[in-house]
Amino acid sequence: MEPNKIKVGITHGDINGISYEVIIKSLADSRILEMCTPIVYGSPKVAAYHRKTLDAEIFSFNHIQNAKEANSKRINIINCVDEEIRVELGKSTKQAGEAAYLALEAAVRDLKSGDIDVVVTGPINKENIQSENFNFPGHTEYFAKEFGTKDYLMLMISDILKVGVVTGHIPLANVAQSITKGKILGNIRLCIRLFLKIFRSVKPRIAVLALKSACR
Repeated sequence: MEPNKIKVGITHGDINGISYEVIIKSLADSRILEMCTPIVYGSPKVAAYHRKTLDAEIFSFNHIQNAKEANSKRINIINCVDEEIRVELGKSTKQAGEAAYLALEAAVRDLKSGDIDVVVTGPINKENIQSENFNFPGHTEYFAKEFGTKDYLMLMISDILKVGVVTGHIPLANVAQSITKGKILGNIRLCIRLFLKIFRSVKPRIAVLALKSACR
């Protein structure tokens, strides 16, 4: 692989949802291969099903056994699930949840070993993925546990605005009672550290979106 291109691991998320549609349509853009080497952690069989459904059979994946085999000029895919897996579009199934977890587990393992540089996660069903191995509200908490940190923050980023959330993966009705002064200050400090390290912003401008009567 070209040394200057980052290796991006992409998990296939819930196989009965929109993950493969998003993955295929995004990776069909020829500019992607100019920027990175994509490695999808999923299932060639499931990918083929979605390609046919989307009438995108001209789009092809390069089947590999591990990230080290990735071709920098192709869209690569690693099989992480049983070949007998079944796609049931629009349905929440235990098999779909297990498939989502297996892909995530494999991608995180390769991220830890340095075989890939970053992970992009396909959307999961936060109910059917729950198991003894995955008992988290979402991806964010899973990554925090796998990398042994208590200092983490979910960010929504655009060219003009970067938003860090104080709460996440909880019902809207529970937001107010979950916010404290300590959480707000802690996340502001974390934002400053992130801006300095990742975005090279020496003096970031930080605004706090107020929630009336929420702080205690």
